[in-house]
Amino acid sequence: QVQLVESGGGLVQAGGSLRLSCAASGRTFTTYTMGWFRQAPGKEREFVAAHKWSGGYTLYADSVKGRFTISRDNAKSTVFLQMNSLKPEDTAVYYCAAAQSYYVGVDPRNYNYWGQGTQVTVSS
Repeated sequence: QVQLVESGGGLVQAGGSLRLSCAASGRTFTTYTMGWFRQAPGKEREFVAAHKWSGGYTLYADSVKGRFTISRDNAKSTVFLQMNSLKPEDTAVYYCAAAQSYYVGVDPRNYNYWGQGTQVTVSS
């Protein structure tokens, strides 16, 4: 079992930045792929970014590529999402998720553990 707790959400103006954190506890953090997803009101949950447990491999949605950066600190069992040049369409609840180490992808059904989410609101 893995427990995930997100933090760092808030209200920011368009063009601004936020850094989300996700602290993991429980089973060995280092062997999981870590991902970020988001869900806006009335929309399905969508993939944002993922980071393989080793080797530094990352994957991004086209909509955030070049603006968002996912990173992880395995020693602290924490994954981060640095969000720059934020747009109003980035407004959503952001979720941290963990998947088995063999999976690095965009399908939320393959992520086994989820945090409670943190709200990000970008004003125009």
